[in-house]
This record gives sequence, structure tokens and C-alpha cells, in this order.
Amino acid sequence: MTTASLVMLPGRAGAESVLRIGMTAADIPRTLGQPDQGFEGNRFTGVTMYDSLTMWDLSSADKPSVVIPGLATEWKVDDADKTKWTFKLRPGVTFHDGSPFNADAVVWNVEKVLKQDAPQFDPSQVGVTASRMPTLASARKIDDMTVELTTKEPDSFLPINLTNLFMASPTKWQKLYEAATGADDKAKSQATWTAFAKDASGTGPWKMTKFTPRERLELSKNEAYWDKARVPKSDKMILLPMPEANARTAALLSGQVDWVEAPAPDALPEIKQRGFKLYANEQPHVWPWQFSRVEGSPWNDIRVRKAANLCVDREGLKDGLLAGLMVPATGTFEKGHPWRGNVTFEIKYDKAAAQKLMQEAGYGPTKKLEVKIQTSASGSGQMQPLPMNEYLQQALAECYFDVKLDVIEWNTLFTNWRRGAKDPSANGANATNVTYAAMDPFFALVRFLQSSMAPPVSNNWGYINNPKFDELVKKARQTFDPAERDKALAELHAASVDDAAFLYVAHDVGPRAMSPKVKGVVQPKSWFIDFSPISVEP
Repeated sequence: MTTASLVMLPGRAGAESVLRIGMTAADIPRTLGQPDQGFEGNRFTGVTMYDSLTMWDLSSADKPSVVIPGLATEWKVDDADKTKWTFKLRPGVTFHDGSPFNADAVVWNVEKVLKQDAPQFDPSQVGVTASRMPTLASARKIDDMTVELTTKEPDSFLPINLTNLFMASPTKWQKLYEAATGADDKAKSQATWTAFAKDASGTGPWKMTKFTPRERLELSKNEAYWDKARVPKSDKMILLPMPEANARTAALLSGQVDWVEAPAPDALPEIKQRGFKLYANEQPHVWPWQFSRVEGSPWNDIRVRKAANLCVDREGLKDGLLAGLMVPATGTFEKGHPWRGNVTFEIKYDKAAAQKLMQEAGYGPTKKLEVKIQTSASGSGQMQPLPMNEYLQQALAECYFDVKLDVIEWNTLFTNWRRGAKDPSANGANATNVTYAAMDPFFALVRFLQSSMAPPVSNNWGYINNPKFDELVKKARQTFDPAERDKALAELHAASVDDAAFLYVAHDVGPRAMSPKVKGVVQPKSWFIDFSPISVEP
């Protein structure tokens, strides 16, 4: 977005309260119900306009975010058949178009991504949805306010995974479908979803009022929202794509926006000096390199994987380039987390040990190991990906790595993540740099470590195939007692760190800077944030 176009942003007419936000995304995340652009999409066009059966508690800055009832008030796995779950639905909820939310709507939304012969089935929504809840098989209406969900195998993670399935209005879709044209049913359905994205209808606290692709999305508060405590305090919220950190920061300092995600670290002193507020909190999140483990990959040698982990000065990265806005990563989970486990490979900065490992693997000052990493220049949770990767490029050079960077657009990188290291879209890269959420067991561990999660099923980009990982995943997934499940997950995490499954670099702290006029901000320990309690003083 140019400065000229920013100048045209509306002021606050009369008493109307408007919150203007500069996102890191290069485009507005998809608005049709299942956003793209990773969890930035969910943050801005998912949990704003839509709700899910289960949702994250975003009310505290101190406690970890946990799953709470959303459009479902309670749920239970069947005692006799652990593949069947009963969900009781919240009564009295309506979509933005006024139609009722009920069991039929839940079945319809499950089938939009799982049932290929359903009229509303949308292949474009499958990749960002089914890969996040891979065991969900079907939904069945029991009565108007009760549904039964069936999984392919016993899966204790299902209620957590369902935070990713947003409920769009079947009534609104059907109305658009009847008016749509297309060469065949699939083309007509696609045209309907395109129309729906321009005039969306969910049950969320925010309603779409104006949408200009690549430029802006305007949302207004839903006065009729079912949770009266979460009816937005602002009248309107305007979302603006600003992929460049310096451009976002300039827009904030000049008063053209009220809030920016991931401000430029070198501008933090000026931001603070001029009275703007900075919010940050450790997130359940990892900034990694995910290694290819296909035949011939240089990362198949554990000495090389461990050397890379020992060759990075994370404290130097934190204190220098990122101005303190990161937490050094020594795994997906740090000490004190119930899923940390008894890790024996200590990830720290030890250049001599790294060089020794590389020499044992056959490399040295005159014989460098060439590796290629695919990354982006911006994007959700990517922090400052280009300068951070250049930092790693220089650091690893001292341990006999020759790092080549393949920099592509964020959404393309995210799409490639599901295609895998073998796909031509990887451009020959043997590592990818896509940040990942660690809020739930599937997102944090299973989708990367289980062999059956290899593309196109989910995000095992590098085709890891370790029988021990598979065994521990099965154990955790089929354990419905929370304490015992945590023990199994801790075993899995420790095994993955001891195997140096990733190059673990940083945990994000979700930095966002905003005008002192912005009030009511609670920055939770989550990728998400609740915009409802936020107001803007005139």
C-alpha cells in the first residue's frame, strides 16, 4: 500500500469509533470462512467474523490460552466408541444474515471441506482446514441442537482441532448459489463462494461492511452478538495489508493507522519516545527451519542437524537484530511446560562443538555444505524473516555451511508448505522457514513428526519417517486422560529435540505497536487476540 493511498483513509466521522490496523500480510486474508495466510488469516478474518464450536480463551495476558466452549456449550467422547463425539450446541445464535445457527449448519460446514459431492464443497478451503483436523471424518445431526462428529481413529485432540473450523451461513450461501451461474455445478459453487467472500456471513462479533481485495477490509460491530460481553467496543475496524515493516512503522508514526503488527525493531526507540505503546508477550510459537529428510538431503545426517542448532547465537540475535523481541528456542516447548519432557540434547550456542560435528560429517573450511532454505520477506508470525535468515546465513558460514536463500511471497511459501520438499514448488530447497503455532498437540508436534502427515495430508514438509515418533503420536492421541496424555506428548517432544528434528531458533512475542488512544488491549499468550474489548479515544 502506498503512502498516497493511506492518506485517503477515513477519519472518525462524528462519534464513530474506528480502529485502523496495519497487518503484515500482503493481501487481505480470505474472507469466505476458512482464511488463508496462516494464523494471521485466522486472527483477522477468522475469529472476527466467524465462530467455531470450540474457541480460545483470549481474556488473560498471564495465563496460557486454553480451549473453551464456543458455538458448542459442551462435548463428550463416547465411552464405548472413542471415534464418536457428541457436541451440544449453543441456542439462540444467529448468523449475520439473520438465519439460525443449528445442527444443520454444523453438518453443512463440515461437509464444505470433507464431502466432495456436497454442493458447497470447496477444494480451495480444504488445504487450510482438513490438514488442521485430519482425523475428522463426518458429522451427523442428532437433533437441532446436537451433532455427532466421527473421527477416523480415536483422537483426543479433536476438540482443540475444531477451533479451526469456522461456521459460515448455509442460508446465505444457498441464496447466492441460486443466483449464481456456471458451466457446471462445480463452477457454480466456485462462483457462489467468490460472491460469499465479498458479502460474508458468520456468527462472529464483527460483520463485513466493505471489502477491497489487496487494499482494505472494513468490519463493523455485531450488536446482536450472542456473547454480550464480547460485543465490540469500537464501531468499526479497518484492516490494511502492509507487508513491509518500515512502511507499517511509518504509517503508525504519521497517524495514518492506530495499530501495527511487528513494527521495525530498529524503530522501537522512536516509537517509545513518541509515546506510542508497545505490546509483547511470549507466544506458543516457533520460528524454525524445517528440514527435508528425503533421500539425498544433507539434513539426513544427525551430526549436521545438531551442528546447525549449536552454531546459532540466539541471544545475539535477540539483543541485536530483534531489539529484545524474541525468546530463544531450545525446542518447541521450554522448561516448565508440561510437554517439554526429559530432553538430553541441549540446544545452546557452542560453535566449537558445531564445527567438530561438521568435521566428523566430512566438512570444513575448504569443503562447505551447501543448503538451500525457502523463506518469505514477510508474513504471519514470520517476525523479520529476511534479516533473520541473513543472520543465520552468516552464523552458519562459520560452521562450514553455505546457505542459499530462496525468498518468495508469504502466501506462496505457506501453500508450498503443504506440498512438501519433493514438490517442484520447493525450488530444490532442503529446508523451509514457516513459523508454527504450538498451542495444541497436533499443531505443535504431530503434523510434522508423524509419517502419515506427509504431503498432501498435512505439514510434514520434509517427509520425516521415524517409527518411534509414530508410536508416541499414537500413544498420545489415544490417551484421553489429560495427565497421561501430557506425559506421552512430553516423550514425543523430547524425542524430537534429541533427534534435532528442526533448527529451533526463536519464539515470537507478537510485538505490536499502537497509538496511546487505543485502550482495552489484552495481549494473550496466543497467536490470536480479541478485538472486542478494544476502543479508540477520539
